[in-house]
Order: sequence, then structure tokens, then C-alpha cells
Amino acid sequence: MAASLVAAAPLDAAAPLAMNAAGWLLALAQTALFVAAAPLFAGWIKRVKCWLQNRQPPPLAQGYRDLRRLFAKRVRLADQASVVFRIAPYLVFGATILAAAVTPFLSVNLPTAAITDAIALTGFFAFARFFLALAGMDIGTAFGGMGSSREMTLSALAEPAMLMALFTVAMVASSTNLATVITSIETQMVMTRPSLWFAAFGFLLVAVAETGRIPVDNPATHLELTMIHEAMILEYGGRHLGMLEWAAQLKLLVYAVLAINIFNPWGIAHEDSASALGLAIAAMAGKLLVLGIVLAVTETLQAKLRLFRVPVFLMLAFTLALGGMLSFIILEAG
Repeated sequence: MAASLVAAAPLDAAAPLAMNAAGWLLALAQTALFVAAAPLFAGWIKRVKCWLQNRQPPPLAQGYRDLRRLFAKRVRLADQASVVFRIAPYLVFGATILAAAVTPFLSVNLPTAAITDAIALTGFFAFARFFLALAGMDIGTAFGGMGSSREMTLSALAEPAMLMALFTVAMVASSTNLATVITSIETQMVMTRPSLWFAAFGFLLVAVAETGRIPVDNPATHLELTMIHEAMILEYGGRHLGMLEWAAQLKLLVYAVLAINIFNPWGIAHEDSASALGLAIAAMAGKLLVLGIVLAVTETLQAKLRLFRVPVFLMLAFTLALGGMLSFIILEAG
């Protein structure tokens, strides 16, 4: 009996290590799925918009074909390009992948749940924006400087609105950890909480601005008087442009997943079983399909705002998020 207990001790001690290793592998697989699905989600939105506009839609795999074509091209750099211009695509792409890694996608029962903090997520996006704006100004072209100036001006209004919306849901869940927020909101009656409604609408407006969608920006055009994001990457080509395009698609998917999992979290997995993860994949796919349709319809029905009207749009987002926080303090905190 003693010999059997001694023999079993190393196995019991190794069990948590095995579970931890399996958890990290699952977290890596979730991040890889996140990154791989980004072009597919952007392609779905483009396809629905083509249907609504009576145009022949591209195949869903067109986004992957475009990325493969860009990564196969040679990189050409301007003579005056500094090291900032050369490393900016890698930093932007890497920071966006880190933002995806700390965003709960299919499960909240992962080792990365301890670092899924709303402040860290905002920091990753700010880091990517900073280097992208520097790269836009590095070459010295008029378009690059114009795009960087516009991007930083709008980010000064978008980031406070985003933080206000995240702080509202953090107050509801008493934590800034996204996994804790999702778990807490899932057990509450969202329909009866006006603070979450205000925060949801404010967050959606910020997401539209942060991802460069209509009515704030139009990623499908290169009109010199209206473009913001595209102006900063005009001088890029080859794999550098591919990484920046992929990062923009991934950022769009991150905001979509945040909106879904924070304000409509049903279906997300709380355990690592195959059935729970399969249900989470099916639920997420269905919600992304619906959200893509809604986004395509809204972009088709409205025109792009004038640049000087965008601050009003972002102030509306901040007001809604602030209204959510005040609603929680006045109506729900007691």
C-alpha cells in the first residue's frame, strides 16, 4: 500500500502541470483561430455589402488571397525611410495579436484569463496607434502626415469614450478583468440594467470609429480629402502592407468579439470540454454572422460624415458611456 501511494504521488503532482500545459495550448489555439478568422469576418461584411448594393460579391476567401499576394511581393522602401518606418508593421501587427490574445474569444476558463484586463487591452491598441502614426509621418509625405494628424486627433476623443464604456461594465462586475466581467454579466438580467444599454451603444460607436468604418472612415476608398487610416499606410507595400491590412482586420474582429461577449455573452465556454467549446464556436459564428449583417446594412444606409462632424459623433459615444456610468451610480449601485 505504501509503495503504491509513493508511486502515485508524482502522478498527482504532475496532473496540475499537465492541465496547465493543456490550458496554454488551448489559449494559443484560440489566439491562432482569432488571427485566422479576421480576414474571413471582414470578407463576410464585404460580401453582404455587395449583395445589398446589387454588385457581384467576392468569394469569402478573397481576403486570404489578397494577403497571400501581398506577402509574396517584394518590400520597397523610400530612401529616407528610418528604422521606425521599417519596424512599425511588425510592432502594429504584434500589438494587435497581443490584444487578441487577452480578449476572451471562446472560453473564459483559460490561463490567459488572469491577464485579460480592459486597461491592458486599451494599452495595446494605443501602442499600435502610436507607431502607426509615427510611420505615417516618417517619410515626410503630405498624405502620411495628414492621416497621422487626423488619427491622433480622433483617438484623443475615442479612447476616453472607450474607457468610460469599459469602466461602466467594470463597475457592474466590480472588476476590470474581462473574463470576470463576462462571467458576471452573463448571470445578470441585462435587459433590466440601463447602464449596460448606455455602455453598449457608446461602445459600438467607439468601435466604428476605432476600426475606421463608415460613417467615420471608409477603408474601401483612397479619397485624399477624407481618408484617415489609409493615408498612413500609402507608402507601404509587400509584406509590410499585408501585416498592416491583417492587423486592421484583426482589430475589427477584436472589437466585434468584445461587443458580443461583454453585452451578449451567452454561449461562451466556462470549461475545456469538447462539447462546451463546440457550442461556443457555433454561438460565436452565429453572432458574428448577424453582427456582420447589421454592420453591412448600417454602412449601406448611411454616408460618410464630414471630418469636422466626427468629433460630434465621438462626443455622442462619450455621452452615452457617461450616461451608463451615471445610471449605475444613481439607479443600480444601491
